[in-house]
Amino acid sequence: MEEHDVVRSLAALAHNLRLQVFRMLVVAGPGGLTPGVIAEQLDVPGATLSFHLKELMHARLVTTQREGRNLIYRAEFGHMNALLGFLTANCCQGEPCLEVSATSCKC
Repeated sequence: MEEHDVVRSLAALAHNLRLQVFRMLVVAGPGGLTPGVIAEQLDVPGATLSFHLKELMHARLVTTQREGRNLIYRAEFGHMNALLGFLTANCCQGEPCLEVSATSCKC
């Protein structure tokens, strides 16, 4: 992962609502969520949510897919794991500090 990708991802997550949305999508797993469900659970207007989802997509943290009449948003677990890997690379002076299964998501 390139440093500019890391900066873009962290900048996207450095907003309270975007962080909440991303965490919701991580919890939802591969099934994802529709914007309506997200907006209802977070009590935010659709236009506001749309803006923040676009920012998360631009940072490659979220993907979208049309299923019938619905848009489904999903966390991009590959990018999330790459970001975590970048942040933790060479931690503990190169000594293993956590089990691999505890540091990455297999979704």
